[in-house]
Amino acid sequence: MTSDRVIDLLKRAYSDEIETVMNYQTNAIVLDGIHAEEVKASLQADIQEELGHAEQIGQRLKQLEARPPGSMAFEAHQDSLQPPEDSTDVLAVIEGVLDAESDAIETYHDLIDAAEDADDPLTEDLAVTLLADEEAHRTEFRGFRKEYADD
Repeated sequence: MTSDRVIDLLKRAYSDEIETVMNYQTNAIVLDGIHAEEVKASLQADIQEELGHAEQIGQRLKQLEARPPGSMAFEAHQDSLQPPEDSTDVLAVIEGVLDAESDAIETYHDLIDAAEDADDPLTEDLAVTLLADEEAHRTEFRGFRKEYADD
């Protein structure tokens, strides 16, 4: 039987994915400048993947006879991923993405451990799959950060 900890972590991951979608979308809209185009394109591509993550997590919650949280239960946490005042501050967005990806990676590691403890191999497998996606995103944005550090 799945533990309350697994359900809580799934709900947190769901909310985090939805918040990430909102912030990626907003940043992809507001960023300006030649240097922003590649980052904006990456954010736009990642939006669909993050929405897919939320869908998978929501379906898993339903399978566990729980439900994903609605907007009234939502609490924002991604301070560093808020759109920068200077719309050409691409590095600020890159750093925000790296923070969000690191938080997601930590959550999925916790979910893997909790699912293993609860003898819930389906949730564990889902978390491993999502973890791999988040690590790939983080690697991509580390590359963007290196490019900006070299400028």
